[in-house]
Order: sequence, then C-alpha cells, then structure tokens
Amino acid sequence: MIVRGHETLLVQGITGKQGTFWTERMLEYGTKVIGGVNPQKAGTTHCGVPVFASAQAAAKATRVDAAVMFVPPLGAKEAALDAIAAGIGKLCVLTEHIPAQDVMEILAVAKAAGTRILGPNTAGQVTTGECFVGIIPAFNDNIFRKGRVGVVSRSGSLGTLICLNLVQAGYGESVFIGIGGDPVLGTTMQEALMEVDADLNSDAAILVGEIGGTAEEDAAEYASGMTKPVIAFVAGGSAPPGKKMGHAGAIVLGDRGTYRSKRRALEAAGVVVLDMPSELGAALQDKLGPPTP
Repeated sequence: MIVRGHETLLVQGITGKQGTFWTERMLEYGTKVIGGVNPQKAGTTHCGVPVFASAQAAAKATRVDAAVMFVPPLGAKEAALDAIAAGIGKLCVLTEHIPAQDVMEILAVAKAAGTRILGPNTAGQVTTGECFVGIIPAFNDNIFRKGRVGVVSRSGSLGTLICLNLVQAGYGESVFIGIGGDPVLGTTMQEALMEVDADLNSDAAILVGEIGGTAEEDAAEYASGMTKPVIAFVAGGSAPPGKKMGHAGAIVLGDRGTYRSKRRALEAAGVVVLDMPSELGAALQDKLGPPTP
C-alpha cells in the first residue's frame, strides 16, 4: 500500500499523545492531513485540522483517501470497520496486540469493501519527498532522502537501519513500506514487493526480513520474475534454535521460516542477500552503478 502526496489522510485517535506528535510531524513533512477522529471532541480543531465524531462523518464532510489509526488494541476493530464503512481506500493500522479474531474480521471486511490494509503492527509508509503515514522518521535527512530505491520491511527499526545505510552510501528511497511484524497482515511482503516493482519511481527493491513465517520465501517466488534488481537482508541468522523472537510473526515452522530456508529461496530467485547491512552500498553500486550527486 503506497499513499501518494496528493492523497488526503484522516488520523483516527488524533488527540492522544502519539496521535498529536505524529500528526504534527506528518503535516510538517507535507502530508495532506485533512482531519482527525475523536468522538468526545467532535466539532473542535486539533493540530489545525477539524476533529470528527467518526471516519464516516469525516468522509461525508470532505474527501478522505487514506486513514491511519492511533487507537488502542481493543478499540482497533471498531475504528477500522468505521474507516472501511466510510469508503476509505487505504488504511494504515499501527496498533499491535490486536486480538487475532479482530484482525481476521477487519481483513475480511476490508477485502469485501476493496479497502487496502497496511499492518497491523506496522511503523507505516513513506513516499519520500511527498508524504509519510505513521511513526517513521521520514523528516530525518540522514535516513530518508529522495531516490530510486524502494524498501519493504517487516520491522520498523531494521527498516530504518537499512535506510540509514542506503543514504550513507549516497542513494535514496523512492518509497518505504513497513508491512508489520504480525503473522496475519493486510499487505504481505510479496504484495509490497509487487507495488515497488510496478512503481515507476523505483529502479530497485530492498527486502528487510527476519526469521519466522514464510514472507521472504513467498516474496522470492515473485522476485524470480522481476527485471528490477532485488537486494535482501534477513535478520536472525545467529539466533539459537527455539529462541523466541520479538515479533509475533517470528515463528519457525519446520524447515520453513529458518534463516537458511529464507536465504536459499531468495538466492535461488536471483536476489542478492547481504550478510550485514553495511554491505548495502557495495551491492547497490554493483546493481545500479555509482550514486548520482
């Protein structure tokens, strides 16, 4: 799911501490935040934009292309279903620890309505130089610089580290898509990779994965048919067997989900797999040539 600079954004939970802080940052970056949602503060303004009682009320008053949720886990389903019922086409679910049955219902209703979901448990998405949605430091020039490389990451922190290495090597990002670390997601790594492949502003793709789940193996199947170069870094290669990892999606299933199986699948698809993030610059130079000033 990629939100473009011309698209409008609604912030659900705008008046909370995190909602306020990140709404201010998104506005400063140029994101077209047109309002927020808090039923108790409907009719007021916050961060310079109107507050509505619901996403449906906001959609009746103005055009809403996308929404982002700063909502606690037990309120996430209600907020998501409100956004979907409002006809909002793109929804970024930042919330983690949403009950699994609620996530399944959200995704089923969204699929039927044609709403794209990013997350849950995502850091968000950046369209560099245009807008960002979520809790990503897009405003930090040391991490995000306008460029031609699309980044897809399960982890917000690991994705940020890769972006730092990318910029330090003289390159820049076209888009960053944080798919989230939960086992059930609205946008898979393969689907995000497909979006980068179709993006006319992206000349290459970087996958940032980790052990557990089958996201990287599934993405490798699509990567094998791409003409754009794909580079990957998979975290967890030194994790001891049976070690519990931080993300809910970091579950190893037999031979699938291990570091070895992911690396094997990616390399068989022609993907360059890095041993360390610091190797990214050399890999990009090999695939794209020297960075342009």
